[in-house]
Amino acid sequence: MNATPAPAEIRPEERRRAVIASVIGNAFEWFDFAIYGMFAVIISHHFFPAENDVSSLMAGVAAFGVAFFFRPLGGIFWGLFADRKGRKAALSAIMVMMAFSTAAIGLLPTYASIGIAAPVLMVLARIAQGFSVGGEFAGATSMLIEFAPKHRKGFYGSWQMFSQALAFGIGSLVAWGLTASMSAEALQSWGWRLPFILGVLIGPVGFYIRQRVNESPEFAALAERAESAPRSPLVETLKNYPREMLSGLGLSIVGTVSAYVIVFYLPIFAVKQLGMPMGTAQLSTLIATIVILVFCPIAGHVSDKLGRKAVFFPAIVVYGLLAVPLFTNFIAAPSFGAMLLTQCLIGVTMGFIWGPTPAALAEVFPVRIRSTGVSLAYNLAVLVFGGLAPLVLTWLIAKTGSPMVPAYYLAFSALIGIGGCLLLRKPQPEARQTLANA
Repeated sequence: MNATPAPAEIRPEERRRAVIASVIGNAFEWFDFAIYGMFAVIISHHFFPAENDVSSLMAGVAAFGVAFFFRPLGGIFWGLFADRKGRKAALSAIMVMMAFSTAAIGLLPTYASIGIAAPVLMVLARIAQGFSVGGEFAGATSMLIEFAPKHRKGFYGSWQMFSQALAFGIGSLVAWGLTASMSAEALQSWGWRLPFILGVLIGPVGFYIRQRVNESPEFAALAERAESAPRSPLVETLKNYPREMLSGLGLSIVGTVSAYVIVFYLPIFAVKQLGMPMGTAQLSTLIATIVILVFCPIAGHVSDKLGRKAVFFPAIVVYGLLAVPLFTNFIAAPSFGAMLLTQCLIGVTMGFIWGPTPAALAEVFPVRIRSTGVSLAYNLAVLVFGGLAPLVLTWLIAKTGSPMVPAYYLAFSALIGIGGCLLLRKPQPEARQTLANA
């Protein structure tokens, strides 16, 4: 196999533009996808009415989870697209698809208005969102890593996770702001639709920003040699990089479980299981996401100095050890302070896990199949362990009667993450190449 040619010199302003476009575009994309989780309780009431609150909520979080079944398909499609046509083209198309599907959710009539068509259309909109966001992580990560200077790939890659935490924070802020400023009746009636309709406005902005960024220099270097993705990038990834896939799955599982339990499910848990006010739970989540986004770039920077494993291995261990005692304290005496302590302490470890992960995933795959490999590892992890977490946890708590289930789920994911760390290889030679004049 021919080595990847050294990319041309990159001007500092090009790098800055790439980071800004990736952060803003990625944040828009994840805000659109995540806001459903912030209003799952209300959406369940309007679109999935049932004989009791638990059944209604389970139907609502199932619609949340159905999008994750289509994320691996979207990841493969967009990963191949990005490896053949370029990172820029894929990320721009993804933004348009997400904007339309998010706006559709905000405009859909409820079950009371159109009957069974309402939940069917809601599920279709979530499928479109899942297919869209399936390619976002790999595309944005590849763009950031391939624009990064030689010794700063961890720092540049960490902005992928910063932007996700930023999106979750903005979503929490919007949810908390609407809850705090509107009457319960208005929020239930129409207020919950506002963040989704906002997708109509932010979609074109994100598309414009991404169109102004140059193509990834490493992908452009491949194109100059008339090299492209193999005929079957999925087959090549699974055949030639099984260990990389397994390590990527392990690292992605611990990261995605932390996101979907601590950021998405814990507010639902606090309201439905512990009887806390929705606004209180949303405010705590907002503060926790700020903690996460602050520590992501710090962790990425430190990983460039000490190595990826040296940063996220101890973070995963501490994360797993904190879960049970923090949840025990929170459940024994539910309060804003206890929830904030739980989310923020785990949030610090999440920052150190999340920060180095994009670089660790991207560096082990060669440029020609990088988007496909990263998409597959990340989206399979999210499908099995992340997106279904709210549904699985709601069902397990109902069946077992134990509110400690989320803590055990976090601890279990930590064990898988440790396995992923142990399997992690050194970067591919292509990924270690020095950028010309970097």
